[in-house]
Amino acid sequence: MAKSRVPKYRIGRVFLFPILLYFMLVFPMLVFMLLKSFPQLTEKGVFRNMQETDSLNVSQLTADTLALEAEAFSAQKKIYDRDIPPDDNISAEAVSPNSEKMSGGINIQVGNSPGNNTSSAFSDTFSSLFRIVILFSTIAGFAINIPFRRYFNRKRKGRRISPKLYRHCRRFLLYTPLINSGIVLLAFSIVHGLMIYQLQTPEMLNDPISRRMFSNYLFISLVASLLTVLFIYFWQKHRVHIKYIEHIYTREELQKRIFGKNPGKIRNRLYIASAMTTLLPLAIVLLYLILSLTPIREMGEVSASEMRIMLGRLVDFMGPDFELQNNEDFKGFYYISALDNALMFIGIFSGILVSFIYILFFVNWSTADIVRPVNELVNSMQKTGEGMLDNFTIVRTNDEIGVMSEGYNQMTSRLREYIFRISRMNEAYSRFVPNQFLEFLGKQDFVDIQLGDQVQKEMSVLFSDIRGFTEISEEMSPKENFDFINHYLGYMEPVIRQNNGFIDKFIGDSIMALFHDKVDDAIDAAIEMRQTLARFNLDRIDQGKPTIDSGIGIHTGNLMLGVVGGEGRMDGTVISDAVNLASRLEGLTKIYHTSIIISEDTLIKLENPGKYNFRFLDVARVKGKKEAVYVFEVLDGDPEEVKTLKIETKSLFGKGIDLYKNKKFEEALKVFSEIVKINQQDSVAAFYVNRCRTNIQKGISDDWSGIEVYDAK
Repeated sequence: MAKSRVPKYRIGRVFLFPILLYFMLVFPMLVFMLLKSFPQLTEKGVFRNMQETDSLNVSQLTADTLALEAEAFSAQKKIYDRDIPPDDNISAEAVSPNSEKMSGGINIQVGNSPGNNTSSAFSDTFSSLFRIVILFSTIAGFAINIPFRRYFNRKRKGRRISPKLYRHCRRFLLYTPLINSGIVLLAFSIVHGLMIYQLQTPEMLNDPISRRMFSNYLFISLVASLLTVLFIYFWQKHRVHIKYIEHIYTREELQKRIFGKNPGKIRNRLYIASAMTTLLPLAIVLLYLILSLTPIREMGEVSASEMRIMLGRLVDFMGPDFELQNNEDFKGFYYISALDNALMFIGIFSGILVSFIYILFFVNWSTADIVRPVNELVNSMQKTGEGMLDNFTIVRTNDEIGVMSEGYNQMTSRLREYIFRISRMNEAYSRFVPNQFLEFLGKQDFVDIQLGDQVQKEMSVLFSDIRGFTEISEEMSPKENFDFINHYLGYMEPVIRQNNGFIDKFIGDSIMALFHDKVDDAIDAAIEMRQTLARFNLDRIDQGKPTIDSGIGIHTGNLMLGVVGGEGRMDGTVISDAVNLASRLEGLTKIYHTSIIISEDTLIKLENPGKYNFRFLDVARVKGKKEAVYVFEVLDGDPEEVKTLKIETKSLFGKGIDLYKNKKFEEALKVFSEIVKINQQDSVAAFYVNRCRTNIQKGISDDWSGIEVYDAK
């Protein structure tokens, strides 16, 4: 998961923009009802003191009349109904004792009746409470979101976040859509509750016209409020899921659904989006259509020409004898005036505009809520396919995509664990069967190895063995033997590996190692193994235990590397005469009492022979070999003081070997004895001293050629 930039926590626009849309839906309705009811309002207020003569002008309106009109408008919340004349059965006296005779003969209730006083008092209370509710909801909305805003500001600027603030944001972030929309819903509920109470109280709205106007406003306000609350909820939910959660919750938490156990449905989200973008705005448009209609019955007596205008050209098909005037069949029809038509289109346009805005937002949210999680999931799958197993996708939703993302994370986690186990198994296999076997055999994995797979290759074979291990092991218990061997091999195995070799097998206390790159690597490993043995002996001395010694034999030649065994048990190994000879050379170190012996084939294949100090040792024919082998001692494996003296006496030692091979044993004895006097730790020279004395005393056979034959392993 790529680290995304910390976003700003925005809440002001989440509140203010939906409220603006609310007024975009409601305000045209208010204007519509105001203009439609303007004639009635004029008759009720502005001209109620007009005399039958035209001597009265506007300046005659008293301040009390204007005050009464303002009070009436406040009581009715400035909500206006369509043009409805007063009921014929309601007399002027029944309407109000303070009515005045109008020039048109219509008596309308005005003045300071008890009902109006109650309505005015309630209107003042309602207005004050409305302002208090709006103020409280605004303060509450911003106060609740302050911790989240502070958290993201500090995180974006790289500042320290207190544990208390972090715990608060973790606990309540997912609930902010419900909290923020709930605050607005509570405010709207209080206001609409008061409106319903006023509508249900006769003394509050005792005018049928005001009651109808109030009912219409209540309906459109309820629809607009529902749209506003849902808009806030889905906007905040979108921001929480897409922008905020990854900066609060941990990597492990985001791999699962953190929104609840019950999964949602994309289908339900689309249903809600469709309803908010089409059905609810269309309900408002439908209300505008209904308000624009005027029943013909409410027009009273209409003339035939007026009826023809209202019915339109349809009457041309009725025939010349068709009677239009006072035809009750048409009283149930509705008509739309030119002004109503214009107002209706204004209202419909505002509804369509708001619907279009909703569509833009919801399409963007739905696209982001679906496309982004899917894209993240696809990218994670691609990374997993490339081998990046330490990868996951954020579960941003609680629907089918969230379930799929969670399932992918679980699959990736299990796949990672499985591959980790396989890797550990391969690593374990490589400890038993070196990876170099796979490379030499041209295999990619251990499962590809088949019985009989083999390859021929020139390698240097190194054998190492602990001298006198049998006597040492007799003094130890089986567990102590295992501990001793593991302790010893723990020192030696890294040396071989670091010099580009690998161990073919452990044979008790013996090590068989192969070097395929350079012969020099085998010599370097042998020398370093002798140096490491010195450190191992220091460790033994610290433990109060006796020191040990080892011998190393190295031979270079062609060998067959492959898989041997049966179907039930296979093993990788090397088979060659070169392996046997290397083992025999290691055995010679016990006879000549030297540390490292190499064959002539190894010596002549060194890339840098001048790097090493060696001396000719003997010509020997070991068991299992028909031909004699020239063997050499590598001096660099001895302690420094012994090595230095051997180098100083190297030429003298060579002279002694020549005398010995030419059967001049007495002269050779003098040379080797001189070397021993110089270097008492030259065990090879001491070995030749004893051999010369034996040959002088016992003699040699007539066919003696200077080749030593060894039948022991």
